[in-house]
Amino acid sequence: MPDPDHPDQAFCCHGCQAVFNTIHLEGLDSFYQFRTAPAVTPRSLSPADVERLRELDHPAAQEAFVAPVKGGQEAQLLIGGITCAACIWLLERHLAAHSGVISFTVNHTTQRARLVWSPEETCLSDLLIAIHELGYTASPYHADEAEQALKAENRTAIIRLLVAGIGTMQSMMLAVPLYFEMISELSPEFIQLFRWFSLLVATPVVVYSARPFFSNAIRDVRSRHLTMDVPVATAIGLAYAASAWVTFFGGDEVYFESVCMFTFFLSLGRFIEARARYRAGLTGAALGSYQPRVATRILGSDSEVVAAHQLKTGDRIRIKPGETLAVDGVIVAGHSTLNEAALTGEYLPESHGVGDEVFAGSINGESPIEVEVLRTGSRTRLSGILRILDRVQSEKPRIARMADRIAGVFVSRVLVIAPLVWIGWWLAGADNAFDITLSVLVVTCPCALSLATPTALTSATLKLRKLGFLPTRGHTLETLGDIDTIVFDKTGTLTEGRLHLLGVTLVGDLPEQQILSLAAGLEQHSEHPIAEVFRGIKAETVDGVSNHLGQGLTGQWRGKSVVIGHRAFIETSTRTEITPPDQAQGIDLWLAVDGKVQARLLIDDRVRADAVETVRTLQSRNIKTVMLSGDRSNHVARIAAELGIDEAIGGASPEDKLAHLQALADGGKKIMMVGDGLNDLPSMAGAAVSVAMGSATDLTQLRADGILLGGKLELLVQAIDASQETRRIIRQNMMWALGYNLLALPLAAAGLVPPWLAAIGMSLSSLVVVLNALRLSQEKPGSRTQNQPQTISRGQEEVKPG
Repeated sequence: MPDPDHPDQAFCCHGCQAVFNTIHLEGLDSFYQFRTAPAVTPRSLSPADVERLRELDHPAAQEAFVAPVKGGQEAQLLIGGITCAACIWLLERHLAAHSGVISFTVNHTTQRARLVWSPEETCLSDLLIAIHELGYTASPYHADEAEQALKAENRTAIIRLLVAGIGTMQSMMLAVPLYFEMISELSPEFIQLFRWFSLLVATPVVVYSARPFFSNAIRDVRSRHLTMDVPVATAIGLAYAASAWVTFFGGDEVYFESVCMFTFFLSLGRFIEARARYRAGLTGAALGSYQPRVATRILGSDSEVVAAHQLKTGDRIRIKPGETLAVDGVIVAGHSTLNEAALTGEYLPESHGVGDEVFAGSINGESPIEVEVLRTGSRTRLSGILRILDRVQSEKPRIARMADRIAGVFVSRVLVIAPLVWIGWWLAGADNAFDITLSVLVVTCPCALSLATPTALTSATLKLRKLGFLPTRGHTLETLGDIDTIVFDKTGTLTEGRLHLLGVTLVGDLPEQQILSLAAGLEQHSEHPIAEVFRGIKAETVDGVSNHLGQGLTGQWRGKSVVIGHRAFIETSTRTEITPPDQAQGIDLWLAVDGKVQARLLIDDRVRADAVETVRTLQSRNIKTVMLSGDRSNHVARIAAELGIDEAIGGASPEDKLAHLQALADGGKKIMMVGDGLNDLPSMAGAAVSVAMGSATDLTQLRADGILLGGKLELLVQAIDASQETRRIIRQNMMWALGYNLLALPLAAAGLVPPWLAAIGMSLSSLVVVLNALRLSQEKPGSRTQNQPQTISRGQEEVKPG
């Protein structure tokens, strides 16, 4: 190891000297005390390597893995060459010292890094070159590459398990005849031969199969954070070392078969846990696979297949039936149904036509469509969901941190109890004192305790994401179960946030369909939001249309004048007095033909289809419902009466909303705020849990604790249920894990549990916890009404599943 006090000493190469000088000048000499393995050898980058990294500065290259964030840009990187925690320590501090770096964090488990930097102060390639010059590698993170890494890790785990399994069988074949005296009067020479063969069999098991336990234990000891790997590695290491000593220098007992059995059952339990966590969606790689790598770009009358990252805003692409959208965009030609399950959790396809916005990850169902590109790469909605999933999985809620602390304390106590048990049995003259000590170390390993919380939270998060509710913070699931008051915004939350035609009142001789066709013929010449109500209706041809701003539209139909607009405008145009309705609600439009009033059209926002049932269900569970809206009070009162809301306040400014939430919180209420606009951000920040609608602005979704991807309010009930069920499962797991350890410890200390049974018991305990937690990811009967016919509407069209 180089001496920091003598920087002029000899080095093996200029690369080593450069890295050492960097560490020394930046005051990072502690790296040499922290590291547990030699770092990779640094090297000077060739011009070709530098050029390859410089290419990543191009905006086209960054679209797939870089996203804009507050204050700069965020990149997801895959780091190579990490051998221990000290490597991460060095990387994070070295990058933090560079100008323009806002934050840089590395996940030791996945070796993924999150880099946030200011493009005005530095470029991405300079930071990547700094990583490479330290001797590590950094490349853009892609889901498929992560999937390949996971498969490679899985193959390695299987090989380790096979080596341990073969070693267990072979060592038992050598030990069983001695245990049961199947070979009588065995000479000392043969006993020694058996021991040498057992040593040869156990050595690859310890060196290769048990290597993860030792490396993790060394890392934990150096970081002063004790985990379950510490007692496991201690037990395996002591048993192997004692057995090797007896083999070389003589003695009474060897434990090679116990060493192999420990390693096999522990590796088997950990392999099953890893597979369960992988299937539970612990990684976002599967979701990332929804975004294809290629697309068909339209060039005039021709088309070409291009890489998705080459697409630009404004490009036009063709999506055939069965293909998946690679970008976010808007349909400019064609009509089809799209399966958006990856985004919203809605399993039924939804009808889309010209003008509708569509998102990457959606699967085209019926007909070819043409889409104009709006967002690509890391800016798509699917990429945003992936980033949120990465964040929520990296955050540990309070109960998970508590479980880790308990496990750490338990491990430290076991490490004290184990030698005391050995001393007690040794003083008592027991021949099996070492066996009993090994059993204590293994049987009390808090694997189940450490897995009790994260596995349950992962399973619940997966289930909710499939349904369409995306938790975006680590504490969301933990806090939801405490909610006793839900505060709703009105427009876009309890209502759909867009105008609909609620009814037509005929006052003339024209039929309703004719009225609607004339209204559509006039409104197709307008850009007003009211015109969107009539977009899906077959329009009559109306000539000479004039737009009278703020009043209405006029035109000619079959030689007759046609007028649509507000009451005062119609009265002026037709010189006819109109009697207003008794109860004014929404927007009243009137249509007149040839000077005669023909119909009244009522237009307004409407409540969401599941709003009434959601409010009733919440109230049946003693959860108070409140509506806070900046809209006029009479409209708020009407919506509140229709829904049966407990309390409704209209004309509320953002400051008024926040003050009302603070008053509720001061009264001891646990509040959830549900909204969709920027004006809801202050009140959402003042709630225990904030939920944004799927149609909310990007900033609102970014600040929320959860997102209703499909805009279904009924998922609030399911999220609260999932939170309470998750708590119940965690309590069961914690009680089982603690109960098992508290029961197993005295039994093992009393010499009633042999080492091989201790390994089996510990593995089964972990498996029970994992399987119990996986129940959370199962859908209960009736959670999806797949057998009930449903109608999905968009505009004036209806699509009935056939």
